[in-house]
Amino acid sequence: MPKASEIKKNTAVEINGETYVVREIERSVPQGRSGGSIYRMRMYNVVTNNKIDEAFKDSDMLSLADLFRRSVTFSYSDGDEYVFMDSEDYTAYSLSKESIADELLFISEDTQGLQVIMVNDAPVALDLPSTVELVIVETDPSLKGGSATARTKPAVLSTGLTVQVPEHISTGERIKINVEDRKFTGRAEAK
Repeated sequence: MPKASEIKKNTAVEINGETYVVREIERSVPQGRSGGSIYRMRMYNVVTNNKIDEAFKDSDMLSLADLFRRSVTFSYSDGDEYVFMDSEDYTAYSLSKESIADELLFISEDTQGLQVIMVNDAPVALDLPSTVELVIVETDPSLKGGSATARTKPAVLSTGLTVQVPEHISTGERIKINVEDRKFTGRAEAK
């Protein structure tokens, strides 16, 4: 059983006999308290999709729910449903747009390393790789002589996500993005 301080986003935990997936974690350190941090977690019930907000001390023990991950590729979207195909047995898993809204900013047709998180044989969340490659669809023209460590400019990516990129990067380039902090990490390798 991990401590609250060890819980990460998209972890499945069991509370009062029900399984929840942690979607957001906010850490705070109250002033004047001798002791640790407080972790506020927004969680969604995997069956009903009901939201709960809970606060835990950093030393509180939480029990993990039984879950497993399946490697998938993005297949297609049908209205508000997004369908992912299992990479091994070609099973289709549907997730609602609402449940994966944040993750959709990092998914294109060729995104590698996606995993569906399964609880009780039902898909409940999508796990992204630490970095993804996306194409810039709109940014200011690149500046000649702009160095890699110079100022940055906003760039709109193919998924609608906007990130800051160095001035020498231009529209149409494929770049790597760190998913956790939503930042440019470099140009992608040419395919």
